[in-house]
Amino acid sequence: MRPDTPAETVDHTAEAARLERTAGLYPEDSEALLLRAAAHLELAGDRPTATALYDRLLSSTDGLENPHLVRALKASNLWEYGHEAEARAIIEGVRVASPRDPAPWVIVAEALESHDELEAAHDTFTEAVRLLLTEVPQPPQPTHPLLFGRHRVRRMLGKSHDEWDALADTVHSLPITLDELHDPKRVWSLGSENPVELEAEITRLRAELGAYREALSRPFPVAILHWPATELSELLEAYPTLASEYPSHETHLATIESALRELSSSGTPNLGIVTGTVPSYEAFAASELSSPGDATLLPQYATTLAARGRAVAWPPQQGAACWCGSGRIYGECHGSQE
Repeated sequence: MRPDTPAETVDHTAEAARLERTAGLYPEDSEALLLRAAAHLELAGDRPTATALYDRLLSSTDGLENPHLVRALKASNLWEYGHEAEARAIIEGVRVASPRDPAPWVIVAEALESHDELEAAHDTFTEAVRLLLTEVPQPPQPTHPLLFGRHRVRRMLGKSHDEWDALADTVHSLPITLDELHDPKRVWSLGSENPVELEAEITRLRAELGAYREALSRPFPVAILHWPATELSELLEAYPTLASEYPSHETHLATIESALRELSSSGTPNLGIVTGTVPSYEAFAASELSSPGDATLLPQYATTLAARGRAVAWPPQQGAACWCGSGRIYGECHGSQE
């Protein structure tokens, strides 16, 4: 949620302003765009203005997709510039609400952790893990930071491993173990004069930096454009020149799956699917001063949707519904294609 971008290479204030302008053009995506704008303002050190953006979202008459995330981010930001009491009250509210999305839990727990409230952070991580991962066969990727954060705090508190720590170890994929990454004694090795110890610590720090970058960065996926059947019919009725791109809806869906598989086999990472709508596409074409009947706009439209946070990761997780909207499990639908 917070851009992983070095401050020296980005004008965060200008980027925040650009995102606010874009939110005005695309109100359906204003929540995601304004959250990114607030993140840039935090990086610029303008925390009061970031709080104002969070308040703007929370006071909106339109329903938010994730109000708990907005509140969690606001609490974390408030605490950083001296509003501890208000931040604590919001954090408690998030915990009481028990959101099913892991992101708000991670943010409030890490806010507590960063202010040395280790017991409270541990309790928050544990509460979230029990809520979201009890009787779950395989922890979804978005829940991994909960397991890692809980493991980290338990190491700092000197607690012994439990079943959730063991689960964290199973989903951890870096060459450095979690016990090494989260070892409280590591700080002492930075003062060592032994080259071997220093080299080992540099290796651990590099691995940890890689983990943080993976968690913080949200690179835009290589996205393929998907039209639901009703939208595709409306599109072709309005712009028949696009019929050569979409001979039929069935062919369109098969082409999406085969294109993604080909990209995956060639080693392209971070693949996704964006779903188009005719009104959104027409607005995009107008913003590009072009006709919606111009087929060269289609990949640009897909990229723009992905940049606005509209992409869904491909392939779906095991047991998840197919991306095509059929309602069938992916493995029994387009995932079964040979």
